Amino acid sequence: MIGIVLGTRPEIIKMSPVIRECERRGIDYFILHSGQHYSYEMDRVFFEELDLPEPNYSLDVGSGTHAAQTATIMTGVEDVLVKESPEIVLVQGDTNTVMAAAVAASKLQIRVGHIEAGLRSFNRRMPEEINRVLTDHISDYLFAPTETARGNLLAEGIPERKICVTGNTVVDAVYQNLDISRRKVDVLRDLDLAPREYFLVTAHRQENVDNRARLKEILKGLDRVQKEFSLPIVFPVHPRTEKRIQELGIGTDGLNLTKPFGFLEFLQLESQAKVVLTDSGGVQEETCVLGVPCATMRYDTERPETLEIGSNILVGADSRRILEGVRSATAWKSGWQNPYGDGIAGKMIIMVCAAARPQ
Repeated sequence: MIGIVLGTRPEIIKMSPVIRECERRGIDYFILHSGQHYSYEMDRVFFEELDLPEPNYSLDVGSGTHAAQTATIMTGVEDVLVKESPEIVLVQGDTNTVMAAAVAASKLQIRVGHIEAGLRSFNRRMPEEINRVLTDHISDYLFAPTETARGNLLAEGIPERKICVTGNTVVDAVYQNLDISRRKVDVLRDLDLAPREYFLVTAHRQENVDNRARLKEILKGLDRVQKEFSLPIVFPVHPRTEKRIQELGIGTDGLNLTKPFGFLEFLQLESQAKVVLTDSGGVQEETCVLGVPCATMRYDTERPETLEIGSNILVGADSRRILEGVRSATAWKSGWQNPYGDGIAGKMIIMVCAAARPQ
């Protein structure tokens, strides 16, 4: 049996190919949802939209400090793992859910498989960096998306036999779910948008939205972009970001602030945007796969491959750099080679897990 533990929107999306492969092969598995994202719009709607089975277990941990949230997840995960006794627990990414589930499983002597292993920003001030490093070093199977990620793991002394380069499940997810989105939604029509004639924005990172000065600079940069290009800026607002914007009392007249979209709608918006501005790691990957320029509002990234191939540019939280980055990105020609694989990562991961089962 495989235990699949997830807790946030990106994890649901990137685990969807793994879940579908388990279904296709008839493998015994269960889904445990920590509830780290705790609103219907931010996570549960994705199970419905992506035609995925409902989680077998939901912890509904909600918000809290990093320590409190992690501890609550560990306790809940441990209870389920003791009950189910899976052979392998799969986690994906770098959230508190990932680290908590990996630690709980490891202490119960249950093997851990870390999907998207080996990503490094080399910035220990990021909570996500601590989560991904700790998870990698207690995992039994490290599913690295690229050779760069594999090199990071080897440089930290992780045995080569534990590492498998699979590509990134984001490629599988984009291909599979873009097909679903075309059948179910038409968000450009609903918002009266023309392809390549709008910008798309996401912002949720703690270092951006909880820092008043940085958030003000980001909003100033978006305002400058809107005034120069005279194109709509669609900004689906994360609940934390919305709260901070209200606290700042800054005018956002030039922005089309919306509630968070479902993934199918968001994927369509990504695929047709002129440029996407984001601080999300997953969005950097998705735009790369879709052939859409990305401007990342951070000063470092654990997705260096996107910088190397020219699909992404770092603009930080500086209004001048944001405008300059968008100017540059609008001139790019798509056609870069996607570094994240050919869309079979989910199959490779389950194949490794199945081969590792005790006889």
